[in-house]
Amino acid sequence: MTVREILSIGHPALRARAAAVPRCKIDSERTQRIIDDLIDTMRHANGAGLAANQIGETDRIVVIEVNDNPRYPYKPPIPLTVAINPELEVLDDETVVINEGCLSVPLRGDVVRSVNLGVRYLDRDGTEHCTTARGLTAGTWQHECDHLDGVLITDRADPSTLSTWDEFQRHHRDAFIERITRFNQQVGT
Repeated sequence: MTVREILSIGHPALRARAAAVPRCKIDSERTQRIIDDLIDTMRHANGAGLAANQIGETDRIVVIEVNDNPRYPYKPPIPLTVAINPELEVLDDETVVINEGCLSVPLRGDVVRSVNLGVRYLDRDGTEHCTTARGLTAGTWQHECDHLDGVLITDRADPSTLSTWDEFQRHHRDAFIERITRFNQQVGT
């Protein structure tokens, strides 16, 4: 198990656009090591996802997983997903406001996200996947893919909603969980 340092806001790697991974390099030792490190680091930090540039790598790779996550008890389960060169397509105009946190930013804030996405990516074996993501799962995909483009939640959040994790827990968590639980029921997640 290799747990890497998660870079914090202000580190230049978080603002750089990650480079596509050539298909012929997916099975390389380097790419497979990055994937393993991302999984170990995400799980160690109780994250819902992690992008390669958050650990200082320049490749377009994200990992996503939600399984009884103590940081995100309101998120529906997402099986471990390794996504190389992910592409997102917004399917309609429906949006939702999600109070998001980030392992690289010590703040949370309200971010408007699309509810319905088409998702296309290669897995760690180079197999192409095309699927749809809805609700908070779609929000997780957007958050992680934003990282690959050098975009942080502080760029998208309503500044008046930014709070530390502690203040969110103290003043906003219950209302958010109540609202987002109703949303989850509406979208069927």
